[in-house]
Amino acid sequence: MSKHKGAAKLAQAKNTKIEEAVVRHEGEAPQKLLDKAFAFAFRGLVYAQIWEDPVVDMEALDMQPGNRIATIASGGCNVFSYLTADPAEIVAVDLNTAHVALNKLKQTALANIPDYHSFRRFFADADTRTNIRVYKAHVQPHLDETSRRYWEGRDLVGRRRINGFATGVYKRGLLGGFIGVAHLLARLHRIDPTALLEAKNLEEQQAIFDAKLAPMFDRKFIRWITDQRSSLFGLGIPPAQYDALAGDNRMADVLRARLKKLSCDFDLKDNYFAWQAFGRGYGKGADMPLPPYLQEANYSAVKSRAGRVNMCHANMTDILAGAEDASFDRYIFLDAQDWMTDAQLTALWTEVTRTARPSSRVLFRTAAEPTLLPGRLPDAILDRWEYRAEDSLNYTARDRSAIYGGVHLYVLKD
Repeated sequence: MSKHKGAAKLAQAKNTKIEEAVVRHEGEAPQKLLDKAFAFAFRGLVYAQIWEDPVVDMEALDMQPGNRIATIASGGCNVFSYLTADPAEIVAVDLNTAHVALNKLKQTALANIPDYHSFRRFFADADTRTNIRVYKAHVQPHLDETSRRYWEGRDLVGRRRINGFATGVYKRGLLGGFIGVAHLLARLHRIDPTALLEAKNLEEQQAIFDAKLAPMFDRKFIRWITDQRSSLFGLGIPPAQYDALAGDNRMADVLRARLKKLSCDFDLKDNYFAWQAFGRGYGKGADMPLPPYLQEANYSAVKSRAGRVNMCHANMTDILAGAEDASFDRYIFLDAQDWMTDAQLTALWTEVTRTARPSSRVLFRTAAEPTLLPGRLPDAILDRWEYRAEDSLNYTARDRSAIYGGVHLYVLKD
């Protein structure tokens, strides 16, 4: 078989994995068409930065030294932030090959970039030509061939992907493009989203949101465009999750409420998600908020533990199915269950329950507010787990990313 045919078959297999996870084959033709469109959009880089709060994750899961963790990887910020809790191993899985390549890049950079300031400039600033020299000198020689091909290849508009770290990588990817379009639409309505970043305190943040950002969601065009299920593909939200997020409400009203939480509930000095949303990158300066893995105080620990991350291009259920009984302590599923059928949920939780050690914890997020498991999992499985309802409401309120309806914690019963 030629190299080209082999690569084509491999690409087809990778794309099939995403379609299997997203496309609702029992649905009507228009529904399946939208699902397929999302699966196509999801093949490239979606999240240069993950949008779940790792501080909330680590507290909710009560991560302990020596824990073995299974998590969906996404952009990798949380995977490497969990290393601050000193786990024995993190098995990180993702169906998206771009996310796998990004996690491999971060892992290789942690191990081989020689100092904190160069590492911070590469992943926090991510917008200087110096980063390309650092990549060639310290990362490229140690990066696996598949990830190297990805980063040195070109995206759909012909840009070499690694050059994103010289020009602002957080403006790239599906989410980066979505935020860019949102900024453009705001400016067309004479609204500057970066104005929020000038606020000195929560009171000023509230005032700027009320005066400048909230009214945008009453515009007819904004209400119309956000009513289209494809409009939120850039947030990584497939049609099935769109329906859960909207519920009985107009999507513009839901988005305004979520943006209000992001804008007004957390001090900007502590919320790097707000800087990403309104500034399209992390704030400049040593005192700006960053994910734990990028903070100087954590650098030595994260660097020394980078080898504990085992990155897999795979489905979470398949990975757990190949694991031994009672072999994991903590599980993080992000919002992936919003996409799943009842059969897929049952298959996943069958493996979770089998592989869970005593007192294991599972954390996941949902677009809608309620947990989605009751009535969808068999009682024989769900009865093995305790839902921490009050704690879940607390973690939902404290999640600085602010985009999810619910953060849900389950603990294995004794």
